[in-house]
Amino acid sequence: MPDTTTGALADHLAHWSPPVVETARRVDPWSSAAFAALIDAAPPALDEGTPLPPMWHWFTLLDHPATAEIGEDGHPAHGPFLPPVPGRRRMFAGGRLHLAGEIAHGSVLHARSSVTAVTTKTGRTGEMAFVTVRHELSADGAPAAVEEQDVVYRSEPDGAPRRTTPRPAGGEPEPAGDWRRTLPTGPVLLSRFSALTYNGHRIHYDTPYATGVEGYPDLVIHGPLLALLALELPRVHSPGSRVAEFSYRLVRPAFSPATVVAAGSPAGDGAEIAVAAQGAAPSLTATVRLEGTRW
Repeated sequence: MPDTTTGALADHLAHWSPPVVETARRVDPWSSAAFAALIDAAPPALDEGTPLPPMWHWFTLLDHPATAEIGEDGHPAHGPFLPPVPGRRRMFAGGRLHLAGEIAHGSVLHARSSVTAVTTKTGRTGEMAFVTVRHELSADGAPAAVEEQDVVYRSEPDGAPRRTTPRPAGGEPEPAGDWRRTLPTGPVLLSRFSALTYNGHRIHYDTPYATGVEGYPDLVIHGPLLALLALELPRVHSPGSRVAEFSYRLVRPAFSPATVVAAGSPAGDGAEIAVAAQGAAPSLTATVRLEGTRW
């Protein structure tokens, strides 16, 4: 059973029993080529049997709910891992990836997914529910990875005061590091990433909704895109290494239009990485552990 603390959200979650969900799909190299083109990056080898870069499996195991099942915010109104929170507002908070093997182009990727933790907390902006979803991944029957994703939910039922998030004032220094990667963002890039990941959340492409309903100053840059940009640094700058672990936190939203900067420096058996919109404090902080590292 999920572990919840006391409070109004905990009452809604007390009897929630999310199921275990199993999904399988073939890894299509088209998705890898499409994402590389999206961020103007050199694609990995795309021949059958060549490995996916870490986290690029996100483009394979995508849910495709019917249009009739979509809620006001563009997400499904109901789903196995969506908590019964009234007026649900969703934010991606981070995650962890532990790689045990490779996921290859052409392989059949299988995921066994379940909710492993549910907690509620009260902060300066009110109550929040934290849900952790664990995905056990195998490729052609061989264990490949364990991924955990942390998602935060707030309750904003009809009639409740809307929270607002101001645009950062600017002037913050860019993240420091020997490894660097920049990516200009705007509505076209964000809509293409939403399409590639089948993500209907309107905060990423519908400006009137993002500003007028969810209280953001502009379109929100996808958290998963920031995480993937962080992983571009070891892919490009340490191609002889293998990512063994990746842990990341999304500490604040980043807003379009902006140039996103990912930067980090190698240290020990890995690297510390930060990703920020130019002029703003980092939105994502991450650590990566590498195997076969040669500095």
